[in-house]
Amino acid sequence: MCRHIAYVGPEVALGKLLVEPPHGLYRQSWAPRRQRHGTVNADGFGVGWYAAGDPVPARYRRAGPIWADLSFADLARVVRSTALLAAVRDATLAGADAEAAAAPFAAGRWLFSHNGAVAGWPRSLAGLSRTLAPEDLLALEARNDSALVWALALARLRAGDDPGRALSDTCVEVAAAAPGSRLNLLLTDGATIAATAWGDTLWYRALPGGGTVVASEPADDAPGWREVPDRTLLTASGAEALLTPLKEPSDASVPAPPKEPRT
Repeated sequence: MCRHIAYVGPEVALGKLLVEPPHGLYRQSWAPRRQRHGTVNADGFGVGWYAAGDPVPARYRRAGPIWADLSFADLARVVRSTALLAAVRDATLAGADAEAAAAPFAAGRWLFSHNGAVAGWPRSLAGLSRTLAPEDLLALEARNDSALVWALALARLRAGDDPGRALSDTCVEVAAAAPGSRLNLLLTDGATIAATAWGDTLWYRALPGGGTVVASEPADDAPGWREVPDRTLLTASGAEALLTPLKEPSDASVPAPPKEPRT
């Protein structure tokens, strides 16, 4: 399990959103208040943000816990942005991908994070992996469930789907192939946010001045935080947020996993 957050709005220092809040992402790395699976998010972290005049975001990712990185604390104090996506990671399975497995994942102007776990990974998504072009599989940043889920969503974005549809269709498709998965997905292009609540907590808040924060859990006890119901798509632009129920998946058209090899 992981914790993540996205923001779009007026320019703000990264630390104002990630470090300074009493229960912000920084503290959620060791003391989350609403995390249902796992207790410590120390298997890596990352933040992506947008600089003025450049649509392609920068990223800073590391394999260790966020609290042990003094360089990040210094960076967060001075770097300012109008949009960001950040996450702290609790790995589903052990692996050797290090910071490559830490969100946010990126492509072009997009930043993506997955809070949850794919049930039965990796076998459960073997069928869906065959729907991707070989070059997309070879380009995966890491060999974990989140990286493949991102590749599936990115394929939809590149085919012309809007962010909300790309996330919702990916979420439902993966849930059908791997029942019991937790699929809280988070996506931004620096101007809008799309997110799914599927199996874990998701909250949002319209901030004074016109910004919106979407996060796994509230960063403080200020009024205005609202919980997103489970099985819901959230889309936000500026201070406006729209909630759309997601349909439960059906087994129809889900690619079958490969057969077990004979012995």
